Amino acid sequence: MKFGALMLTLGAAGMLAACASPTSRFYTLGGGEARPVPSAPASFYFELAPVDMPQQVTRNQLVVQTSPAQVQVLEENRWASLPADEVRRALSADLTQQLGAIDVYNTPRPESVPVYRVKVNVQRFESWPGSQALIDAVWSVRAAGSSNVLTCRTVAQERVGSGYDALVEGHRKAVDELASAISAGMRSLASLPPPATAGTATAPVKGKTGAIAKPAAAPRLPCPSASASATVSTQ
Repeated sequence: MKFGALMLTLGAAGMLAACASPTSRFYTLGGGEARPVPSAPASFYFELAPVDMPQQVTRNQLVVQTSPAQVQVLEENRWASLPADEVRRALSADLTQQLGAIDVYNTPRPESVPVYRVKVNVQRFESWPGSQALIDAVWSVRAAGSSNVLTCRTVAQERVGSGYDALVEGHRKAVDELASAISAGMRSLASLPPPATAGTATAPVKGKTGAIAKPAAAPRLPCPSASASATVSTQ
């Protein structure tokens, strides 16, 4: 009787284990080996605002493409935090390492140090298992207190092998490529001369009452990558 009861108990336990949900796997875009800070750290701070992401991937589950018109939501494979937070955290770490600068978003800072505000709008965040990881983003860099804005688009496309580990690694590399473009853009904007002030040469503009002094427009800057298109506005 005791043996039969034991077998019945073990059988029930086995059935419960078989019916239990599989353990979820959690992925992050953070981590990896830290790279050395550049020998000439930036003389400015940056503020990376929260990243905008496509609505279809604003969930913890991995969303993968099965065709151009169909996706699959993977319940057992999840991001450690929402994709927008994962991308922002990885971008901030990459920019900090590449520039030797500090992300001071929502952090008190000295008023004497220049600050560049970075905004990223990810328009496509596609995961193709065994094929590619793609991030298509429009981003801008603006110097705090200045009307000079550099606006660019970067398409980062990384080939990946089979498995979700490879897919996440592909997105990590795509974020790194995006960070490299933003870093180059920030350095280009930082190289512009300071805005014209009183006593600085200005361009005359004809008005109803004669010539009106108007600050000379800042030079146009190209985007830092061949796949990008850029505008610099000086309002």
